[in-house]
Amino acid sequence: NELKKGAHIVVGTPGRVIDHLQRRTLSLSGVTYVVLDEADRMLDMGFIKDIERILSKVPKNKQTSLFSATIDQSVWNVCNRYMKEPERILVSKDEVALPQISQYYMVVDPKKKFEALTSVLDERGIERAILFCRTRRGTSKLAKNLKARGYDAKPLHGGLTQPQRDAVMESFRRGKLKILVATDVAARGLDIVGVTHIINYDMPNESSVYFHRIGRTARMEADGTAITLVSVDEMADLRQIRSLTKTSIQELKSDHEVQGVSIKTYGAVCYDCGSECEVPFKPTEGRPVYCRDCYQKHRPSMC
Repeated sequence: NELKKGAHIVVGTPGRVIDHLQRRTLSLSGVTYVVLDEADRMLDMGFIKDIERILSKVPKNKQTSLFSATIDQSVWNVCNRYMKEPERILVSKDEVALPQISQYYMVVDPKKKFEALTSVLDERGIERAILFCRTRRGTSKLAKNLKARGYDAKPLHGGLTQPQRDAVMESFRRGKLKILVATDVAARGLDIVGVTHIINYDMPNESSVYFHRIGRTARMEADGTAITLVSVDEMADLRQIRSLTKTSIQELKSDHEVQGVSIKTYGAVCYDCGSECEVPFKPTEGRPVYCRDCYQKHRPSMC
């Protein structure tokens, strides 16, 4: 109904725009400006064909702007195909984490990570939190285990139907749901006021994703807390995240030994690349020690 009245600006997801094009409830014949926001994510999620289909429906005489956190070859391909001599504007690196977000990490035993999480939930008196996992299966499993322990938790991931996702989000937005367990894709762009805690149950696959995750708290200049559960093997990933921000990420200690803070690490020098690293055992003379990357290279031959 709103489209029938006319609009200066239409903002839509690729799928919904195509749906309206097919139903002829949206015409792009008069478009003079096209903006592709978060182009890298749209391409990662397999929307390239949808984007090309939409761009083929707009006039050639238009201005196209493309915004992307990362520029890879697939993004350049879209630029070269649909832009005429585009001007490249690279912005300076800004601080990626808000100062009002208190950031912590906790070293945990991977086998006891769930117990570490429940201890954090109980000790911190968390009212509204988003927990991040890497996979759909992990998200569903964690939500199920939390619910079995008496916590008010539900999963949010791409494997759910649209009505299911809408129902979960509406419940969380209204404050009826206390804990939202989500994948990165499902939680991308969520803007919900009142989220007090972000907990990274799984470390993100990419360092930049960490900042997208914790940005779900401290909305509207409110304070927020981000807690990341890290195993000893993931400390290199944490150091990479730290290198991208000037804000402090402090170690969170607890009286509960189950949370893994009792694990002691030792400084060592990698036998292969010579870089300094940390290992969960005291190095012995004559025994090769490898950093995480070099260990992964040698692992097949060790098995």
